Amino acid sequence: MKLKLERPLVFFDLETTGLSIATDRIVELSYYKVFPNGTAEGKTLRINPEMHIPEEASAVHGIYDEDVKDCPTFKQVVNNVVALLEGSDLAGYNSNNYDIPLLAEELLRAGANIDLKAKKMVDVFTIFTRHEPRNLTAAYKFYCGKDLEGAHSAQADTMATYEVLMAQMERYEDLPETVEGLAEVTKTRENLADFAGKIAYDQQGVEVFNFGKYRGTRVIDVFRRDPSYYAWLMGTDFPQYTKQIFTRIFSR
Repeated sequence: MKLKLERPLVFFDLETTGLSIATDRIVELSYYKVFPNGTAEGKTLRINPEMHIPEEASAVHGIYDEDVKDCPTFKQVVNNVVALLEGSDLAGYNSNNYDIPLLAEELLRAGANIDLKAKKMVDVFTIFTRHEPRNLTAAYKFYCGKDLEGAHSAQADTMATYEVLMAQMERYEDLPETVEGLAEVTKTRENLADFAGKIAYDQQGVEVFNFGKYRGTRVIDVFRRDPSYYAWLMGTDFPQYTKQIFTRIFSR
């Protein structure tokens, strides 16, 4: 089965300073961009996160402060990242839950005007866990018959993710051939307005709170009768993307 592309599909993986979507930063971004005509291009970017890389994170991906001290910051490469993503869809391994939300935060911090929610997102991890619950190393061995050398490096994980999806397309005849179809079957949070899960949609497609004392209540109704709640939300440590959605609703 061949993957049918109408737009470029960017496979990517991030190595970061930690697991917090709101506060951690990217130290490495690797991508493999596949075009509808079958050509592809890839690159790995090392990034200075402008903060200390915790030892426990370095122990996983092998990137230390010294390795990135002379690298550009995300803000310095953001135009290149935006150009990479423009007009493309996204694919990754557990990317819907981690890589895409964290990338969205970095883009907002750098002042980039691009909404990743508007893109189709293919999560290879979701396909894998629905058929063969394992991690990426096991997925690579199972589908590709090879050992994953350099696991937890962004480049190795990115290329492995691409190869796994191609093998999944060959193995599972029920998988869609289009990015739109793959994004639909790998969707895990279809009723959410943000990546962090703080804002959901009700049956009428209107944003409602998905946490706290106003859970299930329309956000705009709360803001109308209690504007101070919006101010409180802006002072929390919620991700910037979530705050941006709240601000859009408040500005109505």
